[in-house]
Amino acid sequence: MCGRYALYSNIEQIKSHFPIDHVACESEPNYNVAPTQEVLAVIHQEGLHILDKLHWGLVPFWAKDTKMGSKMINARQETIATKPAFREAFKKRRCLIPADGFYEWYGAKGQKQPVFITLPDKKPFAFAGLWETWQDKAEPGNVYRSCTIITREAAGDLRKIHDRMPVVLAPEAYEAWMEPGKDRVEPLLDILSSGAVTDFTFYPVSKQVNAVRNNEAGNIEPVGVEVGIL
Repeated sequence: MCGRYALYSNIEQIKSHFPIDHVACESEPNYNVAPTQEVLAVIHQEGLHILDKLHWGLVPFWAKDTKMGSKMINARQETIATKPAFREAFKKRRCLIPADGFYEWYGAKGQKQPVFITLPDKKPFAFAGLWETWQDKAEPGNVYRSCTIITREAAGDLRKIHDRMPVVLAPEAYEAWMEPGKDRVEPLLDILSSGAVTDFTFYPVSKQVNAVRNNEAGNIEPVGVEVGIL
């Protein structure tokens, strides 16, 4: 799964790594991105790739309210094409969710150790995501835009930490994933498989990241052992 991540690259750095035509928001470094927070995402709308903010935790257009978003932070690759909450967004509203790294926890219950996972070259990357717009029927002007991060079985050394991992797309897969009008299930699932990055570096970090209120650069500093060694 993916329940916390970090994005500290600034807007200019993000623009240089992702296909963005227009920036519709500002951004501050966040070393402890958590569910329901507003997060940066690249969406396709009105013919443009737009960098904007969405709530993390997808709320389907048919939901009665936004409460279910906290349970929809991840969408499993294996069921994404059939699960009612995700299947329409999978066909019509795919997005890129920029990140510099993500956190996972391993070890015995009550003693779990957080680990920071990033690319070997430390460059920002993109989670494969879906996005949706929900409108309050009681208040037509109340529009809530949200997103979810797609996950898959863990690959490579990440299996040491957890059995699931987010789908991180290679840069050459960005445009194909975002392409409007592409709604055939098999080609889209193929992008999630053939276009996924599986080579990461990781290391233990301070347990201060366990608390969402701790949002500082120290969250990603190694503790105890060298990079890549548990």
